[in-house]
Amino acid sequence: MRAKLGKGIWEWRGILIAAPGAAGLVILLRLAGLLQLLEWAALDQFFRLRPPDPAEARIVIVAIDEPDITKAGQWPIPDAVLAKLLEKLKQQQPRAIGLDVYRDLPVQPGHQKLVKIFQSTPNIIGIEKVVGDAYGAAVSPQPELLRRNQVSAADLVLDADGKVRRGLLSVKAKNGKTVLGLGAQLALMYLEGKGIKPALTEDKSVKLGKAVFVRFRGDDGGYVRADDGGYQLLLNFRGRRGSFRTVSMTDVLENRIPPDLLRDRIVLIGSTAPSLNDLFLTPHSSSLFSIPTRMAGVEIHANIASQILSAALDNRPLFNVWDEPAEWLWIFVWSCAGATLGWVSKATLRTAYIFLLVCGSMIGVSYFLFLNGWWVPVVPPLLALAGSATAIVAYIAQQDREDRQTVMNLFGRHVTPKIAEQIWRDRDQFLQQGQIVGQKMTATVLFTDLKGFSTIAENTDPATLMSWLNEYMNEMAVAVLDCDGVIDKFIGDAIMAVFGVPIPRMTKEEIAADAIAAVSCAVAMGKKLRALNDQWRVQGRPTLAMRVGIATGTVVAGTLGCTQRVDYTIIGDTVNIAARLESYDKSLDGGVCRILISEETCQYLQGKFPTKFIGSVQLKGREHPENVYLVPLD
Repeated sequence: MRAKLGKGIWEWRGILIAAPGAAGLVILLRLAGLLQLLEWAALDQFFRLRPPDPAEARIVIVAIDEPDITKAGQWPIPDAVLAKLLEKLKQQQPRAIGLDVYRDLPVQPGHQKLVKIFQSTPNIIGIEKVVGDAYGAAVSPQPELLRRNQVSAADLVLDADGKVRRGLLSVKAKNGKTVLGLGAQLALMYLEGKGIKPALTEDKSVKLGKAVFVRFRGDDGGYVRADDGGYQLLLNFRGRRGSFRTVSMTDVLENRIPPDLLRDRIVLIGSTAPSLNDLFLTPHSSSLFSIPTRMAGVEIHANIASQILSAALDNRPLFNVWDEPAEWLWIFVWSCAGATLGWVSKATLRTAYIFLLVCGSMIGVSYFLFLNGWWVPVVPPLLALAGSATAIVAYIAQQDREDRQTVMNLFGRHVTPKIAEQIWRDRDQFLQQGQIVGQKMTATVLFTDLKGFSTIAENTDPATLMSWLNEYMNEMAVAVLDCDGVIDKFIGDAIMAVFGVPIPRMTKEEIAADAIAAVSCAVAMGKKLRALNDQWRVQGRPTLAMRVGIATGTVVAGTLGCTQRVDYTIIGDTVNIAARLESYDKSLDGGVCRILISEETCQYLQGKFPTKFIGSVQLKGREHPENVYLVPLD
């Protein structure tokens, strides 16, 4: 069990390292706030992709635009004009009127008339700016409306990139008093007419009708340590600028609107004129191919009121977020997906398409959740997915380089390119943890030695001897490689070669092919030595004869050595038999190349070479006699 577990861990080691590593790094980047802007951008894109919601019939905006200001002749609009506007609005009996225009100071003429309108209209809500910030100082409310407790906060919450993504349900003033936001106050007045009043849940959230409004926290969604003062809410905008029924101030004053347009509705009065700069960026503002469009503050308050009404009455989703452990798990899951994809797939164009498909799936799932009221991380899992996949691909590439280096170090000088390529292609059969593992297999072993070499060596100077011997070795090595053999080692004037390693042979036909290749190699060696002798004889050099022993059987192949040096080699009884056949009865003549083979090798030759039975002989170190055959060179 422990061995299986260890094997499983090793087989999936890349995923076990890359997935948590990439996820952990991305989570750290997220906690540091480095992904916040990207998360906001992804949220904004989802808003722009989402189909627009149906028009909100319960809210109408009375816009003060540039033509209205021109007709009024000044800004701020005179109190007399505002008074007349409010009088016109009252005639249609709206449920609530929100005056998103600062009136902390009188604007003559008509101030007293405006005050009387305030005194006689309990459903008018004025504004104040409660919190001074970088975008403006605090602004006091209209005194009469303040006295009548008909004032709300016009404050908007801007993110670091200048966009409005959160709305204020309430905010605390410096005196400790809680002031409702304009949109929230108007929505509560509307709901009160339907018998719906706010209630607190056990976790201090606000329940209204069908909805529970959970307070925004500084680390919700893609935010990191955001200012969560007051009772904030993630805004679920209905759509782009112009999503609400809008009429101009002049249209109202000149009776150019339907007589029941405003009945039982929320009416918001505010500026939309670009010259007044009461315009803000929202998630719908940006686009790749257009100039960002800004939304008027009065329309943002309308969105807040609409969000409260539609959630309480229509069960329209509010935005929910996961807690941090769930978000971390989400990131980790996609990190695992990327690591798995990188681990099981090769770096091909098809893999790239699959990777893009997985990324698209992650974004698609996130978008589906967004449509259903959930804001889940998009950029962090995308980075984790790509990061883990990239890390795995890089790791595999590095492992391949190391494995190739290991294989080439062991085999590169002793096999043909064809065999080397086969070894590399099937490396998983014998490479484990970057090392060659021992394997039992059936192979054919070939030993060669020179006859009378010691006597020649004694009578030849070292330089000439080495040149002469290397010439011989080069020709013999070529013969081995031409027959797809593996040169195991050079031992003085002897050569050990193997046929059938390191890729195990699984069928009798493959084993027979190796035996035939070994004998073919021996015959080729004899012919090459004969040619060398003819050349050496002309040069006045000594001539040679050689002995070859060949045996087929079970061997154990693997690496032997120390940490400083290892070699690939084979061991086993078959190796001993081949060595003994080579050295058997040196008086037995075989011409320039005597080739002795074991009975197993002879059986695999299938009559492709002539053989002569030597006899059942007792080889040195063997308990039982072996049938030995001679393969004539000619």
